[in-house]
Order: sequence, then structure tokens, then C-alpha cells
Amino acid sequence: METRHKLHPIGLSPLTELQTLVEHRSVYTLNQCELNVFETHQQSKNVRLCFNDLVLTTMLRGKKVMHLFGSEHFDYLPGESVIVPEKEEMIIDFPDASQHNPTQCIALAVNGEVLKETIGLLNEKFPKAEDNDMWRIDMSAFHLQNTFEITNAVDRLVHVSRENIGAKEVLASFTLKELLIRLMQTQARHLILDNYKKYLNNHRFAYIAAYIRENLAENLNIDRLSDLACMSKPNFFRYFKREFGLTPIEFIIQERIKLAKKLLADPLVPITEVCFRSGFNNTNYFFKLFRKYEGTTPKAFRENTIHHLG
Repeated sequence: METRHKLHPIGLSPLTELQTLVEHRSVYTLNQCELNVFETHQQSKNVRLCFNDLVLTTMLRGKKVMHLFGSEHFDYLPGESVIVPEKEEMIIDFPDASQHNPTQCIALAVNGEVLKETIGLLNEKFPKAEDNDMWRIDMSAFHLQNTFEITNAVDRLVHVSRENIGAKEVLASFTLKELLIRLMQTQARHLILDNYKKYLNNHRFAYIAAYIRENLAENLNIDRLSDLACMSKPNFFRYFKREFGLTPIEFIIQERIKLAKKLLADPLVPITEVCFRSGFNNTNYFFKLFRKYEGTTPKAFRENTIHHLG
């Protein structure tokens, strides 16, 4: 069970104001981006949509089935985002949509110059740890589980876009640049940390991710990790946080929580044993962190998991 970070809901349009039951569109235009809110209130298939700029789409409610890049279709659900390049056609199905169960999705079209400027600034002023690695939007990771940081930035941008205040454009500009950075950090987590085996020989942080995963039950010493990365401790922390949007300590905790969730699926493993096998040396600390990251207790998580498996 993955934690899903969902956006704050946006009120649906009154039925009397709908211009269409399929992808009714509300538009909020800014200098550097355009926010589109789409609603669908009836089942539909093969709905086509295309933008002239790169688009970040994020689901708010309901379910879509997406067809992109000529690949197999996939379900698209709240708590997820999809990045679509400029002039790329989306083909969308709405298998469950109805007036009582509408779908709602935002599509944020980003001005190409802003994207180019943001990436250029990062590569010039805040280069990555590896000389051959550059900041970029990577379309091999176009379908993302929202992180807390992405959800927070999109929520704020949606709020600003729909406000009527004098500083609207300035606030939107800052928030948009933050969102782009958060997206690239999240993609880097997926590409380097989640798929580390592909990069063991050419990316030091992939090697660090492998070492951490293989030693979760041990005392993971940050001095040792920085030595393995061939970096000073301050630089190790700085570059890791810059590239992935979280510290090495936060990454270790997240990996230990993932392992704990796997162990909790086995009802024969005592929760105290789950705690220590996951690398936590204090049950109270384990319970506190588990609730913080999962929003529930280890016991409740186990019961819910076993119920769904049963």
C-alpha cells in the first residue's frame, strides 16, 4: 500500500453551467503558465487532448485510462501526475464517469521559456554530483506518484491561479519554478534511487542507495556513506538533498518504513521483530515514525493489509 498525496479538492461546476459532460474546461491564464481544470460527468472513450506547451496533469477525483506515446494504456488515479510533452496527443477513456461519480483533473501548461530558464539556472548554479548528469525533465519517468512536495506546490499554484490579487503573477512565478524543481527531484529519485541497479557503475548515489538497502538492519553511519560516495560529509548532504529533495537520513527512514510494511504483511512476524529487522532500535521511535509516514499505526496497517489480501 503506497501513501498517496492528493491535492485539495476543487469545487465542481454546477451542472447548469457545464458546456459539455465530457472534459468541461475552466481556464485560468497567467503570464508563465495556464491552469486548466477538466471535469467529465459521463462515460466516454477515445477523448483526444493536445497542448502546445509541456503539461503537468494531476488527477483530483475519479479515474481515467490514459493512452500515451503509443504504449499500453494505464489507469490514472488521484495522487498521481503525468507529464506530457508539447504537441503530444493524449487519448483518454473515462470508464466510470457519471454525474454522481465525475472525474476531475488539472492540466498545467508551462511556458517553454520558463522551463528552459529554470533548467539552465540549475545546471549553471547548482550542478549535480556527477559531471555527466544534468537537470532536465526526463520523459522516461512521465507517470509519477505525487510526493508531499509536489502536492504542496501544485496546491499553492492552483490557489494563486484562481485568486484575484495584485501580486498574483509574482507568486505564481516563484511557485511554478519551485514545482518544476520538485518534479525533477522526484524524477531523479525514481530514476536513480528506485532503479539504482541500472546506474551502479556510473552514479555514486545509486551505489549509496544499493548499500543502504542491503544494510537497513545495520547502524548506517553517515560518515561511512559519505566516504563511500567519495565526498566530504557536508557535500554529501548538500548534493543528495539538492538532487533528490530529501536528506540521506530521510531516505534511510523511508526505506526502513518500506521494509517494515513488507514484514507487516506476514502476521507471524511480531511487530517488535518488524521494528528491529527494519533497522529501528526503539519501538516507540518506530511507532512514531510509522504513523508520521503512513498516517496509521503498524498494528492497524497490518490488519488493513491482511483484510485486503484476504
